[in-house]
Amino acid sequence: MKLIYVILAGLAGTAAMSAVIFLLSLATNRVLRIPLVLGTMLLGKTHPDGSLSKGVSTKLVGGLAHYTVGVLYAIGYLALWESGVGTITASWGMFIGLGNGILAMLIWYLFFMIHPRPPHIKLERYLMEMVFSHVLFGFVVTYVYYHLTHVEYPFWQ
Repeated sequence: MKLIYVILAGLAGTAAMSAVIFLLSLATNRVLRIPLVLGTMLLGKTHPDGSLSKGVSTKLVGGLAHYTVGVLYAIGYLALWESGVGTITASWGMFIGLGNGILAMLIWYLFFMIHPRPPHIKLERYLMEMVFSHVLFGFVVTYVYYHLTHVEYPFWQ
């Protein structure tokens, strides 16, 4: 059951992170949406002017890749907890989120450096947003996982 719970927590964390990034992108009119950037880069569909592809396949591939990575990160959280690193608390969730945000920032930076035609976005802002959004991700993953594994209502038993 732990694996199912952590998969659900990973999906919830990714959804929360995506929602906040989407709203931030709308509010600031900046390119921040991870699935769009990811899909464009994975499919090699950067437009000649450096803009992102907004096609259905781009959104689908980017979204699936983003949620898959979110679930894998959440499984990594479970592996850490099971090996005695940290506890299932808000502070540890945010701390681990900060760590995986820094890891994500490094991965994205390398992805942009090796990609033959990366989109033209403000990479520094994008990478900083990546770190902070993963802190939220870590909090939500931990919160959801905790509540799924610590059910205190007889209805669920």
